[in-house]
Amino acid sequence: MSGKPKVLMIVTLDTKAVEARFVRQVLEEQGVDVIHLDASIRASVDDTVEIRPEQVAQAAGKTIQQVRDLRHEGKCQAVMIEGAVKMAHEADAKHKLAGIIGVGGSMGTTLCSVVMGSFPYGLPKVLISTMASGFTKPFVGAKDIIMVNPVCDIAGLNSITRDVFRNGAIAVAAMARAYSPARAEPKPLVAMTTLGTTDRCAVRVREELNKRGFEVMVFHTLGTGGAAMDQIVSERDVAAVVDLSLVEINDFLNNGLCSAGPDRAKAALAKGVPTIFAPGNADFMVAGPIDMARQQFPGKRYHIHNAALTAVRTEAPELEKLAQHMGGLLEDAKGPATFFVPLKGFSHHDSPEGHLHDTSLPPVFAAAMRKAAPANVPVVEFDAHINDAAFADAIVAKVLEFTAARQPAVA
Repeated sequence: MSGKPKVLMIVTLDTKAVEARFVRQVLEEQGVDVIHLDASIRASVDDTVEIRPEQVAQAAGKTIQQVRDLRHEGKCQAVMIEGAVKMAHEADAKHKLAGIIGVGGSMGTTLCSVVMGSFPYGLPKVLISTMASGFTKPFVGAKDIIMVNPVCDIAGLNSITRDVFRNGAIAVAAMARAYSPARAEPKPLVAMTTLGTTDRCAVRVREELNKRGFEVMVFHTLGTGGAAMDQIVSERDVAAVVDLSLVEINDFLNNGLCSAGPDRAKAALAKGVPTIFAPGNADFMVAGPIDMARQQFPGKRYHIHNAALTAVRTEAPELEKLAQHMGGLLEDAKGPATFFVPLKGFSHHDSPEGHLHDTSLPPVFAAAMRKAAPANVPVVEFDAHINDAAFADAIVAKVLEFTAARQPAVA
């Protein structure tokens, strides 16, 4: 191959040959070399493709005929996904990929997104998918995948899809030409969660740590942000975690919209990364429009955040459940951890200016947390609101204490 940037193109030729030829042509016109990975199951239709279906199946330990003989689309796809991930990384090791583009319906989108998700953040990833205007979370997850809606079905070219495929190909080619693998910052890294309702605290913590030479990554906890942070923590050298916003855990426990699943917050504890927890945004659960919120959480206090989202006030039972869950997580901590509890409120909603303020409830959580936390994890109470400067400064001081051995020199 030439010295041009290399783009992996994932399109199945048994159902999307016309689209594959068109996308490849645009990519090559844009000055990149194409490595076509074809994970077709129905037929092998082009022996000149760079990564053929037979190779994909073989990488997963089967022949393509054995895959076909499974006669079950889900089982067939599982094999081809395993093989596609392996072949994609072999191509990367050989050619140093500068981008990935995929085209697919629901099945192709699933395969493409798994392959893309196995590559590092920063590598350009464009997925033209019929699922792009629907529920994208299962495909994008916590990775930096750009999904593009083809508008029409992926069934040949027309005046709309031709433009969409061209735009997607031009986008990934342009990114590939400019791509440079990310270099780790020479600064110690602090990962932090927040929402807009705890932003004052997060901004002060971030700015104070930046002044002291830290890099701070802030993650928005709406269901994927905390999961993204956990993945970063597992992959990178993170000096400390400030888990300021626990709404994703609260929603997991109460079936709210922003659940990040049962493993949220485990990565740092399992790795031994020093962690500071605070019950930011634990004063509410996230539900849909107000009518749905009233159905799902009857008899609660509500704040209509916007037409699509409602904050539902947590009461003592939910807060006690959260404390018990957090105590269970902390039992497995392999490094230093502490839990800060601001007794004057957990978010802007839970403040005198907010709509869900209740001064009786933070002490309930604090008591439950003291009871649930293991003996080696301090639960520290503050006569402050979570957005008060004093609370943010206490977090900064604890980060500095936890990272004393690796603090950067500041001119």
